[in-house]
Amino acid sequence: MEIKAADVMKLRKMTGAGMMDCKKALIEAEGDFDRAQDIIREKGKLVVSKRADRTASEGVVVTKIVGEKAYILCLACETDFVAQNSEFGASANAILEIAVAADAADLAALLAVKNAEGHTVEEMVTEKSGQTGEKVELAYYARIEAPYCCAYVHFNKKLGTVLGFNKAIDEEVAKKVAMQATAMAPISIDENDCPAEVVEKEKAIQLEMMKQDPKNANKPEAILEKIAEGKMRKFFEESTLLNQALVGEKISIREFIAGADKEATVVAYKRFALEA
Repeated sequence: MEIKAADVMKLRKMTGAGMMDCKKALIEAEGDFDRAQDIIREKGKLVVSKRADRTASEGVVVTKIVGEKAYILCLACETDFVAQNSEFGASANAILEIAVAADAADLAALLAVKNAEGHTVEEMVTEKSGQTGEKVELAYYARIEAPYCCAYVHFNKKLGTVLGFNKAIDEEVAKKVAMQATAMAPISIDENDCPAEVVEKEKAIQLEMMKQDPKNANKPEAILEKIAEGKMRKFFEESTLLNQALVGEKISIREFIAGADKEATVVAYKRFALEA
């Protein structure tokens, strides 16, 4: 049967798939648009199956702040060529809007949310695989809630941060702290919320290093533990946001924030970076 160019364009607008894929789907479906959409989705599932062992190390990170909540997600793909495509970025933002509207609690919840057409976010991601011919996945999603939120995404769109403060603070100060977190990748906000398993692992590493050093051969265990504790203080200074030195300055992030408002501090933090 003859497939009109207008019908191909209509299906393309409906699905975002390529022109040739839309034409082939309409031919196979004998002009039935619902069936053609199913065919394109099935192609997406096939792509996902075939490329399951591939690494989706490219993509885009997007954020949005609505009132006292901030959302961050990453839609990942295989190549920078696809990631830089405006339609791919639009898809990431479309999923973000769905996340915001549903106020999805976590990644699993978001994948199950349905869009206006009745398709789940998971199905939307699968369909994107069919459109691009690459492995596409929702690599990350998180939300925070705080009296004042800010967000920062690096210019390459591969890493970003959402931060929550206990009160409103100067916008430029908040942005600078978010930029610091994005660049320096702190593992937690402060020492007291650093994951216990991370602390224990680091302590064990430091203690083992002490024991391996010939200079410490005859030192009592208690002395070695005190030396390790001193090294842990250095670890927290380097690895927790509020204790890190502000890039290019001799003050900590905690002191930088206090300089703008002594009562202000960071109370929520999420960061994600695509790893090549």
